[in-house]
Amino acid sequence: MSGKQEVIIRIAGSAGDGIASVGDVLSKLASRSGLGVCAYNSYQSVIRGGFVWLQIRISNNKVFNHGDNPDILIPLNQSEYERHKDSVLPGGYIIYNEDKVKVSNKREDVNYIPLSMRALAPQEAKQPVMQNMLLLGAAVKILNLDKSILDDIIRKSFGKKGEEIANANINVINAGYNNVSTVSDFNLVKQDKKYYVITGNYSVAVGAALAGCKFYSAYPMTPATSILHWFVANAKKYGIVVKQAEDEIAAINMAIGAGFAGARAMTGTSGGGFSLMTEAIGSAGMTETPVVIVNSMRGGPSTGLPTKTEQGDLFQALGASQGEYPKAILAPKDPVSAFYMIAEAFNLAERYQIPVIFLIDFLLSNGYYGIQSDELDPSKIKIDRGEILEHVNGDGYLRYKVTETGVSPRVLPGTKGVYYVAATDEHDEDGVLISDIYTDEAKRKKMMDKRMRKMNYIVKDFPLPVVEGDSNPDVTLLGWGSTYGVIREVRELLQKEGIKVNHVHVEYIYPVKKEIADILSKSKKVISIENNYTSQYTKLLRMETGFDVQSKIVKYDGEPFTPLYLLKEVKRYL
Repeated sequence: MSGKQEVIIRIAGSAGDGIASVGDVLSKLASRSGLGVCAYNSYQSVIRGGFVWLQIRISNNKVFNHGDNPDILIPLNQSEYERHKDSVLPGGYIIYNEDKVKVSNKREDVNYIPLSMRALAPQEAKQPVMQNMLLLGAAVKILNLDKSILDDIIRKSFGKKGEEIANANINVINAGYNNVSTVSDFNLVKQDKKYYVITGNYSVAVGAALAGCKFYSAYPMTPATSILHWFVANAKKYGIVVKQAEDEIAAINMAIGAGFAGARAMTGTSGGGFSLMTEAIGSAGMTETPVVIVNSMRGGPSTGLPTKTEQGDLFQALGASQGEYPKAILAPKDPVSAFYMIAEAFNLAERYQIPVIFLIDFLLSNGYYGIQSDELDPSKIKIDRGEILEHVNGDGYLRYKVTETGVSPRVLPGTKGVYYVAATDEHDEDGVLISDIYTDEAKRKKMMDKRMRKMNYIVKDFPLPVVEGDSNPDVTLLGWGSTYGVIREVRELLQKEGIKVNHVHVEYIYPVKKEIADILSKSKKVISIENNYTSQYTKLLRMETGFDVQSKIVKYDGEPFTPLYLLKEVKRYL
């Protein structure tokens, strides 16, 4: 492991053991040291107990996923030591509190660092949760990271609880740091780069605010809840109305109402809440009201896996509500992409007067990603509200006027001298219902054709997918959404082995650009990679373009792909 320029640390224990605190502090320490970082928290939906682990990858370079097996394991109880001890890489370290973890049959290829909380920090040992800081201090010493930065982070993180609490945590950290003589040969070098550690949910919330979102409504549902938390904390600063609704049905109807009134409006949920929203989403399609819906996917069906990741809701998004209507579905690949794409979601919603569904998932929502300070540039966010008429001459205003693009002239409520009916029944150009007494087949067809024509123009606005790697590949790896980071690394590993490979990653999901099939057809073999059971995107691609992907890799156990696992699966097809 001499000179290794990255390290993977896994902290394992139970809910309530302070695992997230260690991950948060380590992430900040790495980012403030100019190091790349990516972390994933595999937790359960319990307040206390269960089996929880958090893995953080720290590197001299930017990293795009949380990696594979750990170099350092920090088990916080006996059961988690037993579960993870064999996963530690040869030459790695196991740092543990010997008061709680008993080690026997030690591996000869692993370094064991036992510390006693009772002996080294007897006063703080009365609070068992503080063992996490003891082991954190030891890890920082082993990695030879800057402890002065760590102390500053602790004071800022715990200072709100009082100076006494902050000092107690630093005392325990010092006990771990000062009682370890081992310093590893990891070559983590403090750099001048400036990183920030963010989550995908943070990117979505900040990007939406900078894109002019003025209304956010939601009912809390993991893993989308922290979007609501950000909006509540920052509503006053950005002039945003935030409503925690009594349920998801109320949340979507509030957002549609705000969009109808002229505000840029958004709601957020996960698959179960999205199920409740679908009828209302159809009403936005019929009334041609712009609204953005974030669905942070988790394992389903029903309550499913509340705190696990999956890409299983694509067809749910495609079929949201009964009937057919124009919509757009976007799925960003990482937090940087999410920051800019949520702004484009609002632009599409208002430009074409449609609902836009924004698919992320647990991995992207709650994962920690280190990004360089210039990657999120507010000046690059462009706002396009579409055509909004400020005044109308005469009495002949047609809200649903038939146009070449299908986009009708829009006025906001309160515009002087203008009024119209906006009903969820089928209607004519003036909004008057056509189905109460007699259904006019010609008018129905005319309005359906008008609405659906928008799709031809929406797809033209979509950029082509990200393509990285060889221009003349023997094999293409196809992915969408949050799988980008792990596929990127596998592509790089294959290229190092001399394999001609590229990576096509789709973020603008629906409507489907036909050019995607043209790009894929240039490769001798296409392998799709999805976190679901039925390889949903390849089904959509075949439905829309006729291109049939024969080789499919799927994962649906609730955990994300890791590089070496995916590399092994790809090689089965090669």
